[in-house]
Amino acid sequence: MNELAYLPEGFSIRPVTLEDIPAAVELFNQTSVEMIGSRDFTPKEIEKDWTTPGVAPETDFRAVISPDGLLVGYVEVWTIGELPVHPWVWGRVHPDFKGLGIGTALLTWAERRASQVIETVPPDARVAFRSTAFDTHQPSNDLLNGYGMKKIRHSFQMRIRMTEKPPEPVWPEGISVRTFRPEDLEAVYRADEEAFQDHFGHTPQEFEAGLARFRHMFVEDEEGFDPELWFLAMDGEEIAGISLCRKQSWEDKDLGWVSSLAVRRPWRKCGIGLALLQESFNAFWQRGKKSVGLGVDGENLTGALRLYKKAGMKTHRQHNMYEKELRPGREYSTH
Repeated sequence: MNELAYLPEGFSIRPVTLEDIPAAVELFNQTSVEMIGSRDFTPKEIEKDWTTPGVAPETDFRAVISPDGLLVGYVEVWTIGELPVHPWVWGRVHPDFKGLGIGTALLTWAERRASQVIETVPPDARVAFRSTAFDTHQPSNDLLNGYGMKKIRHSFQMRIRMTEKPPEPVWPEGISVRTFRPEDLEAVYRADEEAFQDHFGHTPQEFEAGLARFRHMFVEDEEGFDPELWFLAMDGEEIAGISLCRKQSWEDKDLGWVSSLAVRRPWRKCGIGLALLQESFNAFWQRGKKSVGLGVDGENLTGALRLYKKAGMKTHRQHNMYEKELRPGREYSTH
């Protein structure tokens, strides 16, 4: 299929470069305002994404350019990881250019790019590319449905609004908490990776490559990283659980953000997750942030959704996940 067949006369599709970041950020924020009512992107955030180890914008990302030179459409395909059986597709079309076939053109290109992983994964592996849409933004859901993608599950952004100081955490016997030190990085990454092997869609990561991406996305996050907001639940010298928080969410500087909350299997169901969450809430409270958010899979296998509700969090927003199967076979990811 030729994606150009879907574009109006005079429009073109091309790879992106780092020089496109300002125009891309403006496009993303225009669509974000339309979808959720607020701007959600910064140039530093996009530069960080586009320079992730293993990602190549010239082969993995595409932009649609209008006849007068505006960047009006965009798509990215993430195929990093040891077993990229579920390429991740994310795209946006400028609100003023909806209904012209741009979204279909970008999905057509993305499907072709995603299909290239078939040659790199085991011959019996099931391969399907995935994407999400805000539940309340019907045009995005219509586009994915119309392209033949199937809704398979949903996730939530959850938030708590604190009107008084949150409860102090109660730690199980033998468990203590401290904040992150630079020498903890490898152990924290191992704990995060181990805990999330039970998360939907997880596939194994080659250690060095995974660690490099983890460092890039978390520690090298200039706008969000603060080691005093990374909490480690310790059982002696062992990390039992982690709460890795960002100073603020991307869409709201007044909203604290829990990027990763995880408890390793041997320490689950003894209260560490709740204690880590309350430790995080208290830290944000002390910094003057009265709201905290996080994301969670709606069918999380470890019961995270129940934990967050127990801690007083409520659903703020829902995302719908879609997929299109490219090859049937054995499911290699957690499901």
